[in-house]
Amino acid sequence: MTGVLPIGLANSTKVIGNVIHSVKEYVMVIQLHGDARESSVKMVVEYFKGDIYQKPPLRSSVKRSIRVRRIYEIELLEIRDRFILVRVLSDPGTYMRKLAHDIGLMLGTGAHMRELRRTRTGPYREDETLVRLQDISEALALWRSSGDERYIRRIILPVETSIAHLPKIMILDTAVDAIAHGANLAVPGIARLTSNVERNKTVAILTLKGELVALGTALYSAKEIAGMKKGVVARTRRVVMPTGIYPPAWRKGQPG
Repeated sequence: MTGVLPIGLANSTKVIGNVIHSVKEYVMVIQLHGDARESSVKMVVEYFKGDIYQKPPLRSSVKRSIRVRRIYEIELLEIRDRFILVRVLSDPGTYMRKLAHDIGLMLGTGAHMRELRRTRTGPYREDETLVRLQDISEALALWRSSGDERYIRRIILPVETSIAHLPKIMILDTAVDAIAHGANLAVPGIARLTSNVERNKTVAILTLKGELVALGTALYSAKEIAGMKKGVVARTRRVVMPTGIYPPAWRKGQPG
């Protein structure tokens, strides 16, 4: 497999799991083991859109038990002889080679995955952020030899790009240091939030300047939080910002 593989550096490794375990897009070449009509292929490919049941293949790193994964989009791009090209947007942990195998079973021809390219992982897309190892090597050499950061800054993106797909809560400057110390987020610390905040879902906690402070778990929806006057609304899970960046404005034992 080739394509997009986000890599976290230094403190950003704390949130890289949130990127890896987000939706992924693939372009896959499937080789059929027999002839099939184009209309049949289209119908079968469309059949796999939605929730599917998958048992991980023999050579996999997870327990081989049946689990549900969602195919958000699946599109037949091209058919040439016994090769079909499809684009798939799916939940993380969806096995593409198993999907290819199952498409072959439905067609009655048998099939296997021939090539696979990951074109998106979470907020990172191949046509926007993919760089080659050669690009990294040259940018690093330029920075080391001349101190020119322009090219390396095009490759190493701010950690805030990794949470572009998440619901967000912006907090007051007075609450930042408390969250950086691991305190949970309470209503008085909130400046504003996005409408897609949902109960028990991951939420990004940011400063008013858009700096990532931490990831947390929302305890209420955006609508519920809007009607609250006090109380903890998010449990801090992974702190990214070091302490001391913003001045402390809290007393020990109080939530942010």
